[in-house]
Amino acid sequence: MRRFIISVAAAMLVVLAVGGAVVAGDGGGSSVTRARLERSLPVAFANLYADQAKLLGHHGVTPASLHAEAMCDKGGAVEDDIGPGSNWNCLVSWTDPANPMPPEGYGKFELDVHSNGCYTAGGSSKLVGYQTITDTKGDVVTNPVSEFDGCFDPNGDNTPTGNLFPSLTSVTTTALLPDADHRISLQLSCGTGATGCQGMLSAVAGSTKLGSVSFDIPEEQTAKLRIPTPVPAGTDAVDFTLTVTRGTGPKGPVSETSLDMPAG
Repeated sequence: MRRFIISVAAAMLVVLAVGGAVVAGDGGGSSVTRARLERSLPVAFANLYADQAKLLGHHGVTPASLHAEAMCDKGGAVEDDIGPGSNWNCLVSWTDPANPMPPEGYGKFELDVHSNGCYTAGGSSKLVGYQTITDTKGDVVTNPVSEFDGCFDPNGDNTPTGNLFPSLTSVTTTALLPDADHRISLQLSCGTGATGCQGMLSAVAGSTKLGSVSFDIPEEQTAKLRIPTPVPAGTDAVDFTLTVTRGTGPKGPVSETSLDMPAG
């Protein structure tokens, strides 16, 4: 009987331990917060970006001159912005005349944040370069901002920064596939940001207007939009106009793209 009681007690301890881990995983009471990341990441990034500039021989670039700012988000609109995890995304803006920002005004960094306040961040190679770069001496060296580590004070300022960046609306469809009624669909994605993505998608095949479809997509979600009018037979390509009224588009508020129809 005593052995049974001990086994039950041990099982209860395991259940309690697992329950505690789940609560910790939800971020309740965690020192890992959006505000602390938004203060720490720009400082770490700006210092390393200035180091990269020296390696490349770019003059006049200092941490202060970059005016770096960040907006961070954990898990999109479905999760609170608190707690460790590998699903943190931060949008970072900075000022470097030699390396202008894209139309949306920022670069996206993916973060793996640990419970001790330290993190690993990686950004887009289009903005920060590849893992290795060639310095002014002709040597191939590690790019300090391709992927880097940083830490924040777990007891540091947790006041909201107020940094807000618009979500980027992107067309993710690469090939048009008409259905049995010769109608086509286009998939849009809404990236990390403060407001989600809203607007109108219009389609034209030659001189034939195929109609418009409105969209309202939460951040870090996708939506498939079905164009109302069938594509005329013999159409080679369809032109799309993406008008974004909330968030931003790949080329600003209005973006245009064209996709080929399948042969035959």
